[in-house]
Amino acid sequence: MFIKENILLAIAGLKASKMRALLTMLGIIIGISSVIAIFSIGSSITANMSSEIDKAGINNIQIHLAVKNEDGTQGRVSSKEPEDSDRISLEQIDSFRDVFKDKINNISIEEMQGEGKVKDGYLYANVTATGVNDGYKDVKNVKIINGRFINDKDIKGMKKSAVVSDKLVNNIFKGKTNPLGKEIKVYMQDTIETYVIVGVYKYEASTIMDEGDGGSMVSEKDRATSLYVPVTTVKELQKYKNYTSFNIMPNRNVDSKKFVEDIKKYIDKLYKNNKNWTLSVFNMQNEIEGFTSQLAGMSMGVSAIAAIALLVGGIGVMNIMLVSVTERTREIGTRKALGAKKSHIRMQFITESVIICSIGGIIGVILGIGMAAIACHYLKSPMLISIPTIIISFTFSMAIGVFFGYYPAKKAASLDPIEALRYE
Repeated sequence: MFIKENILLAIAGLKASKMRALLTMLGIIIGISSVIAIFSIGSSITANMSSEIDKAGINNIQIHLAVKNEDGTQGRVSSKEPEDSDRISLEQIDSFRDVFKDKINNISIEEMQGEGKVKDGYLYANVTATGVNDGYKDVKNVKIINGRFINDKDIKGMKKSAVVSDKLVNNIFKGKTNPLGKEIKVYMQDTIETYVIVGVYKYEASTIMDEGDGGSMVSEKDRATSLYVPVTTVKELQKYKNYTSFNIMPNRNVDSKKFVEDIKKYIDKLYKNNKNWTLSVFNMQNEIEGFTSQLAGMSMGVSAIAAIALLVGGIGVMNIMLVSVTERTREIGTRKALGAKKSHIRMQFITESVIICSIGGIIGVILGIGMAAIACHYLKSPMLISIPTIIISFTFSMAIGVFFGYYPAKKAASLDPIEALRYE
């Protein structure tokens, strides 16, 4: 009952001077809202990045042709064009599969043909034609919803087969015709290629980088989607028959970092006699770990600034409570004269301090969630609210109330009742 009375007294005091109470809470509000907003935005961005990279295969290992320095290490990009003998042959790619057969789940090869437009009268769809092998589907997580993907027969026969997106099917066939087995004409910059549709995949726009590099400036209808064809069909149209890159999808139980080191050792032997070129090995996992670490550092930096705001807010609470003690000296004297104990007076002022900080904490939580929601909406990231962060922040605001309210409460409790009653 005593605590309830203290709470009611504290609320009545806040109502009597609303503006002063709001200004007192301001530091608490800014600190709590900043912590919650930055942690929520950081968690949302990290989760979104992880999701997008996971779709592309966070553990996948990318191998690219690179310039070799005089000491044998990988160098900078060169304007010099590598010869076919410098590039990676299908036999060499197969040798990777044989040497690391216990560690490799699949290997994907891709070769860009170029951007084009599929047309049928007034209907059209922008595409990026890409030559791929049969392993590309698993490595890049392509989801087939109708028909099949490019297979070994298509590749060996250099067939004019194509796997298109459901977006292209909607644009060209308007959902009225089964696209499988239908011919499409792809108008490239210099040529017109005819392909037969053998499969349809589900198009999923990436929030990191949209296909066709259109970005938000391109309308959804005009955004280019990938058109997958046999890699050998694309190579037949090109000067070089070997490849500059390929991707490896490791088995789930494989340590990617150790596997990368094993691949580098194998590459050193493979390109030992090549004076100008070697292969670089890149693992996306290292990138996301670095990004997460940087984001965590930024979050801690902002949290430190927010902690300063909380400290300033706490000092403001202490200041206003000291003023309140001075203003209510006669009231304290009266209560003591009527038999109130020191502990009763001390608890009254600590309760008032905690109430101020708690209300500031609640407003800060609401404001922080609102700021995070707005930021995530514009960043097009999923909204993730950390419940532990909210609980810790709110608890911390109450702790500030106790810590910074104790001194004014102790001062009030220590007043001599006779001197307090004489105070003007």
